[in-house]
Amino acid sequence: MDRLILHCDLNNFYASVECLNHPEWRDRPLAVAGSTEKRHGVVLAKNEIAKSFGIKTGDVIWQARQKAPELTVVPPHFDEYMRFSKIAFDVYSNYTCYVEPFGADECWLDCTGSVKLFGSGEEIAHKIREDIYKTTGGLTVSVGVSFNKIFAKLGSDLKKPDAVTVITRDNFKEKLWNLPASDMMMVGRSTAEKLKKLNIHTIGELAEADVNILKAHFGINGVKLHANARGENSDGVREYVKSRKVESVGHGMTAMRDITTYEDAKALVYFLCEMVTSRMRKYGFRGGAVSVNLRGSDLKHITRQHKLPVPTYATRVIAESAFALLKDNWTRRVPLRTVTVSVFDLTPIDGAVQTSMFDDEMRTKEEALERAMDTIRAKYGHDSISRANVLGKDFIYDKTEAEDFLPFQR
Repeated sequence: MDRLILHCDLNNFYASVECLNHPEWRDRPLAVAGSTEKRHGVVLAKNEIAKSFGIKTGDVIWQARQKAPELTVVPPHFDEYMRFSKIAFDVYSNYTCYVEPFGADECWLDCTGSVKLFGSGEEIAHKIREDIYKTTGGLTVSVGVSFNKIFAKLGSDLKKPDAVTVITRDNFKEKLWNLPASDMMMVGRSTAEKLKKLNIHTIGELAEADVNILKAHFGINGVKLHANARGENSDGVREYVKSRKVESVGHGMTAMRDITTYEDAKALVYFLCEMVTSRMRKYGFRGGAVSVNLRGSDLKHITRQHKLPVPTYATRVIAESAFALLKDNWTRRVPLRTVTVSVFDLTPIDGAVQTSMFDDEMRTKEEALERAMDTIRAKYGHDSISRANVLGKDFIYDKTEAEDFLPFQR
């Protein structure tokens, strides 16, 4: 028996939340975008009015303003997006326990076992639309209904905004096979270009292609693409877990200018480590290992990691380990653009810790100092106390905005 899979996609999510919180913006072209000065000056989301001017996700702000001179540009507020995302996912979980997120604004639902309670797939989809609108105060969702995840997602993309599209075994060729192959999951820009060289432009042409030729050019992924286009995808929907286990804590930043000296790199590492350790204490963890990811101005990445002698949340210990990794793996021939520091091998703060004969007293004092700094910042603000080596650095974001540049995790 076929499963009943729904794909729900909140329409223009970031922009819709901004318009919901600011009704005065609803009738204007609006884009959510990062700051030009911080190298995030591109459109992250736009409302339907902005779309009508031809504004696209990824447009640079000045390009978007050329298309719509009256464009309202607002910075992202990820805390708000996550708050509305949780409301939406609570609605979805009323219909099934099988809810698999695909970002904060998209998910799949397996409603095979919910039909007797809530009706057909199309009926469930319309009930979800109504519930989302009521519980969020005005957000809309497009829903694709089908017998597998690939076609359900194509269905939600097919008709927007605020719509339901049903893809069945009887109509999927008619509704989907004339679409560009690039519309299907797993077909990115590079794959689409390779398919065009094989004279494969549509999903239907992909479905009817020789699977051996696809395998020769794409390996096992070619076989999967062929099966997906033919409606033979059998991937299941994971059970929804509201709170997943925290396995690592990380923080990354694209500097406001390229980093060319070890002094500046060390300041940036300390700043990132302070953000990481602050979050570790908030979550209730010590970390036993440090990872550093470096991206240069040539956009090439390198990741290295190091085991700590004793689990800790002391900023100095973690920062010195992170900077040692950076110094060993960055020659300065290529300026640094982005640095990310992560801490993993997490253990609960109230759990047992292997002590050290030599530095346990120092670690205890440093951790006590960190907690004292948390108390001061909670009372007087984050900028009330800062490390001397990050003061006056023109490439580090203003610390009051430090939590605003990392979006949700998929």
